[in-house]
Amino acid sequence: MKRRILPTIALAATAALLLTACGSGDDGGGNDKAAGTSPQSSKPEPSKTASSTPAEDKPDGVDVSVPKDMNLVFDWDKPKDPDEAAAMEDAANFLRAIYRGVDKRTTKDAALTTYATGGALHYGEVQINEWIKGGWTGTGTRRHYDSTTRTASNGGSVEVAFCADTSKFYGKDVKTGKVQKTDPSPKDFGHYKIIMAKVPTADDLWQATKVFVETESAQCR
Repeated sequence: MKRRILPTIALAATAALLLTACGSGDDGGGNDKAAGTSPQSSKPEPSKTASSTPAEDKPDGVDVSVPKDMNLVFDWDKPKDPDEAAAMEDAANFLRAIYRGVDKRTTKDAALTTYATGGALHYGEVQINEWIKGGWTGTGTRRHYDSTTRTASNGGSVEVAFCADTSKFYGKDVKTGKVQKTDPSPKDFGHYKIIMAKVPTADDLWQATKVFVETESAQCR
């Protein structure tokens, strides 16, 4: 039985989607994979904003680091607008916070509550809890690319949209360390839209407030 965790579609309604599929792996382990996309035959390219999850603390003291074998690649072009650039970087930090929670086996890590609120916080908690309940952590490369940003007409929020590829990101059994590698699937391709809002009481901090995901996205394949 392999378990594939897929992001929520229209999480504004505070619902998370978990799809479970039966199958066999190379070594009999289980597999938790979040939706995503990228050329499956090519190696992840260095990120244009951040090549992978940073190993050090952020300037505000919030640690968003994850293990080296959990490689989160952000192959994004940095926007010229400073607010959009800051919102994009903290959207990446929101994703880092989720997978840090998966690694630490908790939804209470400071990274998640720093970079998410409202529906996005709920989304992160659901994702982390499903990995924990399954007894899995993640390993491999999760690549994010084809990013765009759009500022709301009132200037209060920025939509960060992108594709993600999880075809090389696998579940690893926490107790045994076994990794289940699966064949590429349309479920590996997803298109994300994360609504980021600037925190008025903090300098240059943006929080994810809502998450929308189109699974098996044709535009990301």
